[in-house]
Amino acid sequence: MPRILDRYIFREIASTWLGVTMVLLLILLTNQFARVLGDVAKGKLPKGAAMEVIGLSATQYLTILVPIGLFLAVMLALGRLYRDSEMPAMMACRVGPADIYRPLFWLLAPLSLMVAWLSMDLGPRAMQAVDRIVAEARRQVDLASIEPGRFTTFGSDNAVVYGERVTEDGIMENVFLQRRTEDGRLEVVVARRGEQVESEDPDVRFLVLYDGRRYEGVPGTTQFRVVEFAEHGIPYRLPSLDTPEPRPRAMRFSDLLLSGELKHVAEMQWRLSIPLATILLSILAVPLSRTQPRAGRYGRLAMGLLVFIIYLNMLSASKAWLEQGSLSPYLGLWWVHGCVLLFALTLLGVQNSVFRRMRR
Repeated sequence: MPRILDRYIFREIASTWLGVTMVLLLILLTNQFARVLGDVAKGKLPKGAAMEVIGLSATQYLTILVPIGLFLAVMLALGRLYRDSEMPAMMACRVGPADIYRPLFWLLAPLSLMVAWLSMDLGPRAMQAVDRIVAEARRQVDLASIEPGRFTTFGSDNAVVYGERVTEDGIMENVFLQRRTEDGRLEVVVARRGEQVESEDPDVRFLVLYDGRRYEGVPGTTQFRVVEFAEHGIPYRLPSLDTPEPRPRAMRFSDLLLSGELKHVAEMQWRLSIPLATILLSILAVPLSRTQPRAGRYGRLAMGLLVFIIYLNMLSASKAWLEQGSLSPYLGLWWVHGCVLLFALTLLGVQNSVFRRMRR
């Protein structure tokens, strides 16, 4: 009998977790898909990298979706058992909290390990890969990727380029360009047409404009110069592919461990907090899901979501306090987990003492 109940409870929670997680992931990926398509249309991303970026984004989303999905799955599955009076019948057969946590642990153990891997290793590597794809896309951009009739930021000096029309071979017609020179002067150029030309330096390209006029000077003053030209080449430097110092969110976990900077300590504790939160939320979901028979499957779901939001916000606030030096690294984010664990154990203790008195 215990094995049958274990399989039954496990199947209920596992199937609900899979459904909840897939629905949440589909919602987030749909939003990300629309954003990526917009970047592809604007030339910010190559077409071939769109699916790769979406896949890497899914890896980052799962880091948070797995804990919240499991938390909601436990509440929904056990809530149904309470609503249909199945759980009271099990309790009448001396099924206690340990008998509920045992099948839950079968799912919780592999999911906690997966979340730990996602938060500590795979997620940061996915973020580095996305940054690399975006940098390469910015470097490979050419005039053919500029949308006709729209102002576009171009080059590493953030020049603004406008072309009324752009031919298939990358020739712009009726060109407008505005940029800041190295000495801080404003330069505005209008020309009949323009094209992109390679240079000997692979990091530099030329925007060659034909039959136009250049206005150069300091706004608000009379120090302006007007030059008419038949051909004018404007060099611009491509964004560098040199790997900059990674953001804390994209750093390797081993590097975070060796660093003593507060922002790195906060990021390390945040990554450790995600698998720990997965375990604590699963423990807390069991007493939170307890309802009266026929009370409704979603009766306690609002309370559970409120607890999750408070938990996540307190973790985020503690991370910010730690980065600012307002919180000791030894206290860090751990006090939030301690409060949640104490709340879960207190709730379990109160419910079980009441249940024992009712059975007497």
